[in-house]
Amino acid sequence: MIESNLRADPLKADLLRYLQSARDALLWKLDGLSEYDVRRPLTPTGTNLLGLVKHVAGVEIGYFGEMFGRPFFDAAQVPSWYAEDAEDNADMWAPADESREEIVGLYRRVWEHTEATVTALPLDATGHVAWWPEDRSEVTLHRVLVHVISDTTRHAGHADIVRELVDGAVGMRKGNDNMPPGDRAWWESYRDRVESDARTAGNS
Repeated sequence: MIESNLRADPLKADLLRYLQSARDALLWKLDGLSEYDVRRPLTPTGTNLLGLVKHVAGVEIGYFGEMFGRPFFDAAQVPSWYAEDAEDNADMWAPADESREEIVGLYRRVWEHTEATVTALPLDATGHVAWWPEDRSEVTLHRVLVHVISDTTRHAGHADIVRELVDGAVGMRKGNDNMPPGDRAWWESYRDRVESDARTAGNS
């Protein structure tokens, strides 16, 4: 999709390729998990895998939608979690009546909307980020792309850790886990060594 629409603009294609890599890594972390495991909070602040996907979908909706005059939702279709009066952190978790398929499907539709915006506008097109301080609220499409790549990659990193806490599964992306080739015994020995040296440093 990215390649076919953006062959004439390799810079846009590069930026979208990095964004797509982070998106794919994030969604991969849901694979093979139960409904409970994709939703359950694994940190004191409630971080959970499906909530991360829901959040980054909302991020793209905002930055590549109304910010550039290209709203994703019709006024009558705005979901409660995205509305201006939504409760705090409503975009960071999935209530029982929101399905995984619904949230992942929304995220994939958002990708298409983002690419349409990037394809339609030059990288120096300006938009207004209403939730940023006024002195830096006017931004270019290029800056927004870099910002969203950074944000999505950060949340993909959160998902790496949350998934490992759920069932021990690790890796950067499907087909390339980017991990040393150790078995379970090797990792246990490695972790024990890290723990031991941490205690030694802490007691010195």
